[in-house]
Amino acid sequence: MATSASATARAGVLREAIELHNYRYYVLDAPEIPDAEYDRLFRELQQLELQYPELLTADSPTQRVGGAPLPEFEEVQHAVPMLSLNNAFDEDEVRAFDRRVHEALGVAQADGVGYAAELKLDGLAVSLLYENGVFVRGATRGDGVNGENVTANLRTIRTIPLRLAGPDVPERIDVRGEVLILKTDFKKLNHHQRDKGEKEFVNPRNAAAGALRQLDSRITASRPLAFFAYGVGVLEGVSAPRTHGMLLDYLARLRFPVNQERRVVRGVEGMLDYYRTVGSHRAALPCDIDGVVYKVNDLAAQRELGYVARAPRFAIAHKFPAEEALSVVQAIEVQVGRTGALTPVARLKPVFVGGVTVTNATLHNLDQVRAKDVREGDTVYVRRAGDVIPEVARVLTEHRPAHTSMPQFEMPVRCPVCGSRVERVESEAVYRCTGGLYCPAQRKQALLHFASRRAMDIEGLGEKIVDQLVDNDIVRTPADLYKLGLAALAGLERMAEKSAGNVRAAIDRSRRTTLARFIFALGIYHVGEEIAKLLAAHFGSVQAVMAADWEALIAEKERVQKENARRTRKGETLLEPVLPGVGPEIMRSAGHFFAQTHNREVIEQLLAAGVAPETLPQRQASAGALSGKTFVLTGTLPTLTRDEAKARIEAKGGKVSGSVSKKSHYVVAGEDAGSKLTKAQELGVAVLDEKGLTDLLGQ
Repeated sequence: MATSASATARAGVLREAIELHNYRYYVLDAPEIPDAEYDRLFRELQQLELQYPELLTADSPTQRVGGAPLPEFEEVQHAVPMLSLNNAFDEDEVRAFDRRVHEALGVAQADGVGYAAELKLDGLAVSLLYENGVFVRGATRGDGVNGENVTANLRTIRTIPLRLAGPDVPERIDVRGEVLILKTDFKKLNHHQRDKGEKEFVNPRNAAAGALRQLDSRITASRPLAFFAYGVGVLEGVSAPRTHGMLLDYLARLRFPVNQERRVVRGVEGMLDYYRTVGSHRAALPCDIDGVVYKVNDLAAQRELGYVARAPRFAIAHKFPAEEALSVVQAIEVQVGRTGALTPVARLKPVFVGGVTVTNATLHNLDQVRAKDVREGDTVYVRRAGDVIPEVARVLTEHRPAHTSMPQFEMPVRCPVCGSRVERVESEAVYRCTGGLYCPAQRKQALLHFASRRAMDIEGLGEKIVDQLVDNDIVRTPADLYKLGLAALAGLERMAEKSAGNVRAAIDRSRRTTLARFIFALGIYHVGEEIAKLLAAHFGSVQAVMAADWEALIAEKERVQKENARRTRKGETLLEPVLPGVGPEIMRSAGHFFAQTHNREVIEQLLAAGVAPETLPQRQASAGALSGKTFVLTGTLPTLTRDEAKARIEAKGGKVSGSVSKKSHYVVAGEDAGSKLTKAQELGVAVLDEKGLTDLLGQ
């Protein structure tokens, strides 16, 4: 039966009215109608959609109740990465951040930069994608690049609009925000749990995270989740606001809940005043926070400042002092990390701190143990540094038994895992095992790092498999992974033949990788993803990295730095920096790694096993060839992975973006290109296939 015009019109009126009342009730806390009237409107819409199924739409408020359980969450790639923030724990670090911002922008500190100051909500970060005003997809932050598709669960949160309202609705917007549970709702939730005789939740954040990751969205709908918007990843089809403060005002006009405890301040004193004001009434806030966030308010200045590694240069989180509790040190043990660093760890009498039970706390290094004078049997204050990592804050020496002789802790001279000699580098506070990849403790962590997603990306090679491979002496170095047969993998505990085949296939696929990933996978101390990219772009090949005269490079780096400092004072032209972005300390670490015979042997074995990192033209010969050009990658290319294509573009000075706009220069489209290709064609952006890209790159 055809839908009558009157039913269609009435359904539209009802949806708009119900969403408006939702907004007034859940976001503004200013309801206009009694609950009974709201229920009447809701039931009327349900009846219309039941009578005319074709009227049912994904953005209908009746769809917030949840649906059938999902078998699993699918992975979602964020169009723009959801980066984490660097932290400041005291005023000096905030002042240092402000100084860096002024220096990078070329602004005198006396003038003061404007900052948007807001609460650092203690919840779960998510992104909400809207197309032509309709909510189409929601995802968790995940690792910042890829998250989980939790659209069905996010639809159940009544503070999230399913359709945007207002005269300036964008064509496409990716809203970033925090899912959490308010304090009063958390108390009610636990009261309800007690009444049912079920386990209570430890804290609001854990309860919110657990609710959002339910495969059954009906369970999510039963939890009192709230949402607050704090930013945007993608914004298309409208003029972008000039400042972060104006951006939040714009989100509020679109009916997103935006926390009202925000302020635009000037300079470092403005930031610190906001921090103190919020701290003074933190307990009275409706939700848990673990600090405040400062962002350069001008969005053009944010773009100029850019990013470092996986965090923005234009923002910082100023954390509140961590919660503390008393406990007793039952023992001091030493852990050996991936880089061979020996870390003393206090084994504690279990204590509840910041919402979790803590049994271990880091003592950082020998200098810290001596400075705090921590000994076995001591009564200590334990805190969660940054509300995450438990540490021993201080010792109550007055509680130390007078009649007990407790010696000071001494760092072992031999590795507690492999027995190799322990040494302390003169410029560091850390003691290190010299066993390298031959130390099982380092071996396991080195293999896990080597196989991780951002390194060689060997899917399925997890901790339990690595433990067995090392404990059974099947694998000693990363090169041994490429000698593994199917029988060896299938013979591991709880490893089915199909799973073994999948791991074997993942190992084979990893033979082809980018040079940056390969360098990062080696686990060189101080060399993270960004430094690995810089080294790859500079040297161009594994052979060139291994053949480098690191001592000469370091000496030249320091000479140029010294000379440029002199030229800066004189106002003279500066010399071209040596390995820009890579400091002498990192270069020393890389030089030490490549000087070790066993490390060079492992690299040669990897190459002999068929691991083939791509060779790039060295930066000196190719810099700027695509300078200023922005590329967007979409679909599956015939021979290049997305990471390989991105690395080649960046090596030529180009930039890779996650979304298509009028500012895009090229869209590189493969099979199943999708909406990005359509968008490029609509905007008249040049479209390349893989051959067109390689021709442009000159490769």
